Amino acid sequence: MDLVKELVIVLGRIVTIIPLLLIITLVMGRRSIGELPVFDFLVILILGAVVGADIADPNIEHLHTAVAIILIGGLQMLIAKWAITHRKFGRLITFEPTIVIKDGQLLRDNMKRIRYSLDNILQMLRENDIFDASDVQLGIIESNGKLTVYKSPNKGNVTVEDLGIKKTNEGISYPVIIEGEIYSTVLKDLNLNSTWLKNELSKQGISNIEQVFYASVSKDRKLHISLYKQSSSVKPEILH
Repeated sequence: MDLVKELVIVLGRIVTIIPLLLIITLVMGRRSIGELPVFDFLVILILGAVVGADIADPNIEHLHTAVAIILIGGLQMLIAKWAITHRKFGRLITFEPTIVIKDGQLLRDNMKRIRYSLDNILQMLRENDIFDASDVQLGIIESNGKLTVYKSPNKGNVTVEDLGIKKTNEGISYPVIIEGEIYSTVLKDLNLNSTWLKNELSKQGISNIEQVFYASVSKDRKLHISLYKQSSSVKPEILH
């Protein structure tokens, strides 16, 4: 009987707490669901912990949980208003935008500072329908962790196809050097070899493979290079 009673209590808590949680989440605003900046992410985690503990442990006072949810939601709305009206405070509780690509160059130091790997950035580029980093004039990791890209002017929405010109395969490039290591199998698939690669690097004044953070080759044999050391300064500065 005790087990049945506890299960009924758990069911009753689920039925009552989910509508309350839904109302609080909707009142907190669409921003909390769609963007999840770091503070809102913490709020969602706390709400999940509070609700999870309430459902799992019948000994916890159900009313206390409901009050805690309302107070957490109220605090989030208050903090969100402060962040809007007080810019300095808003910048303290979230991450600043970080430039990770500038003029087609991957900025390793900035990626390292926010703990994003090369694979992370390449995947996010593909999710933006970009298969060649050289097409990007500016790439920015936003405060919510997403990558925003601004394509180079000649890579905008108006394409050669729009002008009735035959399409080429320049839009896709293949990695041949990643963090100083040559990918010989990729070179072989492109009917190239390490000698060709070293000659191309030499033409651009690069004598040591270990200087190269990332390099890719398009099907028409254009080599694009990002070195370990790249200037990341952009004027004017990009903020929130």
